[in-house]
Amino acid sequence: MELDGHYYSVPYQLAKRKIELRYTARTVEIFYKNKRVASHIRSYQRGKHTTLKEHMPPSHRYYSEWNPQRFLNWAEKIGPYTLKLTKKILSSRPHPEQAYRSLLGILRLAKSYSNERLEAASKRALFIGTMSYKSMESILKHGLDQKPMPEPSESESSISHTNIRGPEYYTENERR
Repeated sequence: MELDGHYYSVPYQLAKRKIELRYTARTVEIFYKNKRVASHIRSYQRGKHTTLKEHMPPSHRYYSEWNPQRFLNWAEKIGPYTLKLTKKILSSRPHPEQAYRSLLGILRLAKSYSNERLEAASKRALFIGTMSYKSMESILKHGLDQKPMPEPSESESSISHTNIRGPEYYTENERR
């Protein structure tokens, strides 16, 4: 339920039901069929959420115990590339909680493949710019984590053209 850009939880059983809202400067009350089903302290932070744990379905309550630091600690134990990938996934979502299921899947791949292989897969995923569970699973399934990483070719790292000035041009002009 949204009021002035802030979102308040209702019991999950009432999702998408028609509800009534009463609010003051300090309190938000939510009613269903004239019965109060939720009460929150009013917040004026736009785009934020106020959620009561008991409003979540049981399957979501499990994830409410998680936080970004828990995933970062887990990833760090696997290796620096896995940590970097985890940070990138967490920061790619508007709310870190939206990354939890994906990260849970990715980090659990270490059980099936090993920490070393997951670390190598994370390095490859960062190199090719992918961050999904499906991509990580595919890298491991097809053994791409065990293949050598492609080296950037000379033509990719520096472009030679008459209209492009190299660093020498600027150091020569600074001396004048």
